Amino acid sequence: MTQWAIGDLQGCHEEFVRLLERLDFTPECDELWLAGDLVNRGPGSLECLRHVKALGDSARVVLGNHDLHLLAVAEGYGRLKRSDTLTPILDAPDRDELLDWLRRQPLMVTATIGARYTVMSHAGVLPNWTLEQAAGFACEAEAVLSGDQYRDFLGEMYGNTPDLWQEELEGVARLRCIVNVFTRMRFIDRNGRMDFAAKEGLDSAPEGYRPWFQYPRPEGGRDDSPRLLFGHWAALEGKAPAARQDVEALDTGCVWGGGLTALNLETDERVFEPAVNA
Repeated sequence: MTQWAIGDLQGCHEEFVRLLERLDFTPECDELWLAGDLVNRGPGSLECLRHVKALGDSARVVLGNHDLHLLAVAEGYGRLKRSDTLTPILDAPDRDELLDWLRRQPLMVTATIGARYTVMSHAGVLPNWTLEQAAGFACEAEAVLSGDQYRDFLGEMYGNTPDLWQEELEGVARLRCIVNVFTRMRFIDRNGRMDFAAKEGLDSAPEGYRPWFQYPRPEGGRDDSPRLLFGHWAALEGKAPAARQDVEALDTGCVWGGGLTALNLETDERVFEPAVNA
């Protein structure tokens, strides 16, 4: 079995199909890790969602901010933006089946591959969270999103506060902070406070802030040096400069004219498929 991790699809279905052909991907034998944001901005959001869902257990998916945006809009919360390409999903005859599958996907997945403990989430993991803590926090939000009360949370999900994790957070504020860490985080300060305004390259960091991966993880625990896979940040172009953690940036901006990148989780080989409209 070959295990591949692929960055944000964002509706780039034609490139996704081409990349799978280049990988000689066989669902019965191989496995895909998909770093979230399956949909939006690209022309094939509906096709991406159907394709990944059809892969069944051959695909391990985490939720991204665009996936959550789709779920919220589908329930009447938030509104479609001019650049959104979600209408074909919302109008599809199988929309309810697709959305029900999507909301049951996790925020974080883990596995030991070879001798490396590997973790994937869409945006990253707070450096001051142990992986045991992160898994527990992810489960809290996943239980709500996959449960009967998910509509209530989607109605309260949007917001930039609280921007600093504190264990005593409760209710919607706690869930929103957890979801924002896993799906929206880029720059943080030394205390772990998140900034949500800066979305470009490293030179767009506000004063006192750095990318989350430029802070070391706590030392001394069994999980203090995992390999962390993340997407979300197309401006990095698949690189994580000056990282103080073992990280792999997977989003190479296919929807912006870059391409899709697949990482072989055993050999670290990268395979790049250029965007159709590069």
